[in-house]
Amino acid sequence: MKITISDKRKVQSIQEDFAEMFPYLKIEFFSSPHKAGAPSPKKLIRHPSATIGECRSKHNTGSITIIPEMTVAELEEQFSDVYGLSVQIFRQSGKAWLETTVTDKWTLEKQNEQGKVLSAKNPRD
Repeated sequence: MKITISDKRKVQSIQEDFAEMFPYLKIEFFSSPHKAGAPSPKKLIRHPSATIGECRSKHNTGSITIIPEMTVAELEEQFSDVYGLSVQIFRQSGKAWLETTVTDKWTLEKQNEQGKVLSAKNPRD
């Protein structure tokens, strides 16, 4: 999947594109980068209606190719290095969303599968 990055695109449209391919993951945009292996403060999450231009430090136009075999760390690094965007991937776990900081070396496919397993309906519910 290719996601087009341009200043006029809204955060929400990129989130929707990402969710189509990985329904148990979500991508959040932050106003500043997080330290490697550390969580991002929730208060720095950019609103879905914000434009990409409002969220980044490098104003390159282009696209990011996202494949299931890439790791979370690789994807986050691409957004940062090429477009100056601070992003964090979250994995669904039941009704909660967990930052993938501890599992950033997992592939997007593995993260999504784990989210599916963790979000399966408990037969006792």
